[in-house]
Amino acid sequence: MNTKKKILFLVTQSEFGGAQRFIHTLVNNLGKDRYDIIVCAGTEGDDENGLLNLLDKQGVKTERSKYLKRSINPFFDLLGLFEIKNLLKKENPDILFLCSSKAGFIGSLAARLCRRNTQIESRQVGNTQINAEYQCESAYSEGDNPRVSAQLPKVIYRIGGWTFNDPWLKWKKKLYVWIEKISAKWKDYIVNNAESDSKQAIKLGINPKKEILVIYNGINVDEMDFLSREEAREIIFKSQFSIFNQVLNSNDIIVGTIAHDYPAKGLKYLREAEGKMFDVRNVRFVILSGVPNAYKYLRAFDVFVLPSVKEGFPWVVLEAMTAELPIIATKVGVIPEVIQNNENGILIKPRSSEAIVEAIKKLLDNPSLREKLAKAGRKTVEEKFNLQIMLKQYEDLFSLN
Repeated sequence: MNTKKKILFLVTQSEFGGAQRFIHTLVNNLGKDRYDIIVCAGTEGDDENGLLNLLDKQGVKTERSKYLKRSINPFFDLLGLFEIKNLLKKENPDILFLCSSKAGFIGSLAARLCRRNTQIESRQVGNTQINAEYQCESAYSEGDNPRVSAQLPKVIYRIGGWTFNDPWLKWKKKLYVWIEKISAKWKDYIVNNAESDSKQAIKLGINPKKEILVIYNGINVDEMDFLSREEAREIIFKSQFSIFNQVLNSNDIIVGTIAHDYPAKGLKYLREAEGKMFDVRNVRFVILSGVPNAYKYLRAFDVFVLPSVKEGFPWVVLEAMTAELPIIATKVGVIPEVIQNNENGILIKPRSSEAIVEAIKKLLDNPSLREKLAKAGRKTVEEKFNLQIMLKQYEDLFSLN
C-alpha cells in the first residue's frame, strides 16, 4: 500500500525568483520516501536557469503550463484554469500547494471545480473488513449516499508578500484585495512568511477555510558556498554583472545589492543614493540582477543594501547575513521581524535615498559597528531562520487534515 502523500506545486512562472527559490528548496529537502512531488509552472523564464529545468535535471517530475502568465489576460487565464483542472484530475494529488498570486487564484478555483469524490465500499472478507476506494466523476453529497464523500485535495496557499502591497494605483490594489478575499474561501490554509502579512490578511478579511499560519524562510548555512572576497571581486570587475557601469578597483568600498529591476525593489532610490555620494572617494555601487547563483558573489561587497518598497521574505537578506555582511534594509514586509536596528543590521524608512546615504556613511565611519552587525546577522540566521525549522513546520502542515 502506497502511504506517500502526493503534492502538486503550482507557480505562475519558471523565472527564478523568491517563490521559485522556495519551491526548489522545499522540494529538494522533502523525503522521497514520504512524498511524491510534481511541480507545474508557466513557461515564462523557462530557460537553463529556470525552475523547471533545474528540477528536470534533479529528477523531479515537472509539468509546463502553456497558459499561466504573469500578467492578467482573461483569455489565457481561462485556458489556464481548465488546464490546471485537467492536471488535477489526472494526478489526483493529496495536496495542492500554490505559490504565487495568479497561481493562488486559478489553482484554488480549479480545485474547487474539480471535486474529488471518493466512494468507500466496505465488505467483509473472513474476519477482515476491506475498504475499497473508487474515484467518482459525479458529485454526491453525504446525504444522498452515506458511503460517498465529496473531497477536495487539501489546498495550501503560500504567499511571499501580498501583491496588493506593490506600488500600484489604488483601484488595482483594491482589485487584488477583493481577489484574495474571494479565493481565500477555496483554500484550506494560507501560509505567510511574515507576521505583518498575516495580521494584514486578518484585518482585511482574507480568511481561508481553516487557518492562517506564519512560517519563516530558512536556509542551510553550511551549504552556502560563497566565493572568497578576492575571487568574487575579480569576477565582478571583469564582468557586466553590474547595472552601474563603473570602473572598479581592488581597493574600492563596494555597496551592493542583488535584485531584479522591478519597481517593488526600490532600486531607483539606491541609484539616487549613488548620485549623492559621487564625492565620496573609493565608494562604488553594484547591483547584481538576473545573475545565476548571485549569492556566491556576496563577499565581494563591504555593505549590503536592500532598498525595497515592498517585500515578503527576501532570501537574499538571509544570504547576506550568512555571508557576514553589515546590512541596511528598509522597514517593509518581514524585514523588521528579522533585523533589529543597530543590533544585527540597520533599518531605514523606504523610498528615501537620503536614509540610504546616511546609513552607509554611518557604517563607513564605524568599522566596529560593521563587524558587530555582520557577526550578529549570521548568528540570527543560525538560530532562528535555518532550514530544519522551516522543513519541520511544513511537514507538520502536510500532516494536518
